[in-house]
Amino acid sequence: MENIHIYHTNDLHSHFEHWPRIHYLLSTRKKWHEENGDEVLIFDIGDHMDRWHPFSEATRGKGNTRLLNQAGYTAVTIGNNEGITLSYEDLDTMYNQSQFQVLAANLFQSDGTRPDWARPYMLYTTKRGTRIGVIGLTAYFSHFYHLLGWNLSDPIKELSIQLKELTSKADIIILLSHLGINEDEQIAELFPQIDVILGAHTHHIFHEGKEINDCILGAAGKHGQYVGHIMLEVNTGEMKIVRKKALLYDTNEMEPAPDEEKFINDLYQAGKDMLCEKAVDLPGPLKTDNFRESELPMILCKALREWTQADCAFINSGLILNGLNEGTVTKYDLLNICPHPINPCVVKLSGRELKEVLIDTLDSKWPELQVKGLGFRGTLMGKFVYDKILFSNDGMNNSIFINYKEINLDAVYKLAIPDMFTFGRFFPAIFRAEHKKYYLPEFLRDLLEWKLKRIFR
Repeated sequence: MENIHIYHTNDLHSHFEHWPRIHYLLSTRKKWHEENGDEVLIFDIGDHMDRWHPFSEATRGKGNTRLLNQAGYTAVTIGNNEGITLSYEDLDTMYNQSQFQVLAANLFQSDGTRPDWARPYMLYTTKRGTRIGVIGLTAYFSHFYHLLGWNLSDPIKELSIQLKELTSKADIIILLSHLGINEDEQIAELFPQIDVILGAHTHHIFHEGKEINDCILGAAGKHGQYVGHIMLEVNTGEMKIVRKKALLYDTNEMEPAPDEEKFINDLYQAGKDMLCEKAVDLPGPLKTDNFRESELPMILCKALREWTQADCAFINSGLILNGLNEGTVTKYDLLNICPHPINPCVVKLSGRELKEVLIDTLDSKWPELQVKGLGFRGTLMGKFVYDKILFSNDGMNNSIFINYKEINLDAVYKLAIPDMFTFGRFFPAIFRAEHKKYYLPEFLRDLLEWKLKRIFR
């Protein structure tokens, strides 16, 4: 009999506050198991990196690769934060120094070849001869990858192709899936040859795993709150799994790791120091306010419209988390006030649809609405602010003016917005719009810097 221990993390999103404990657990457990003659595999299932954190922003994810190296990971797959919040060049070099395998079966370069830093699967043979095949898949945001210069194949179709090649080579098959819980459960039903699915993307939690079709699914939530552990007992005579068990370790319940506070603070400070480059000098402070019009959101909104060359624009004030002080503003300052991995987007709407959306933005519910996900790293939606959009109430009806002309209900307008409004169902007309143009890899803070430099030369 052979014991195989699989540890897994997912969706850390650069929340390094738990990383010292994760590192300590993985390194001590690996030593412990190996001394006992058991096999140990350590996997990350994507979105380890998130550019809200100064260390990840400054190193463009290369710092995350170093942390994974130090913790002794066997292999990782990429999530959408690695895949579509970095430029082509940054993702293409992020793993240059990796000491682990990067598995991304459905990721290709624009010419159809695979990047030299990624493989569709890996084969690992244990000391007792058990052959373990590991496949990686990432979420199917094909349009956004294409805009950055990558191609993405359908993950389910790609999995089928890779399994045809791998099944005869492996005794055990593990899938690293940054697809989400629904896709993982579908895969477990469709592909009985897969023994273990380690999940991510939807931040779901399986405290004791979940079994479907003799496949065990593991998932460890988000932000390093848990580390997953799958235990397999293998009959090496028949090369079959005879027992499976899954559990999670809560990092909040672990003993503090040595010097963990210093590590966390030093990592943040290192990123901050690397982002000390001056962006602009301000002659006076610029303020933000979630409940009334204020300078910084207005500047960002104007930047969004001008940079995309749209007819009009709106943003929510909650995108700007703090004001800027008089004097030198650094790259770190801009990250601090606008940390979101949110891109510019232009949507084509008829005048009738645009009017419907704009009237909806006046609803009193928005400023205090709490928002989670969709790339938003703030708390409240905040008041909407506008550029080239005016509202006039003459006592009889509300009139809307686009670029100082009353809105033509039959015309087509280009509306610039943060891309989060195309993913969430905040505004039905935007959600169902056929023509959406996304701008990648630029984030809103890049546009804010661009505009501030134009204003305060």
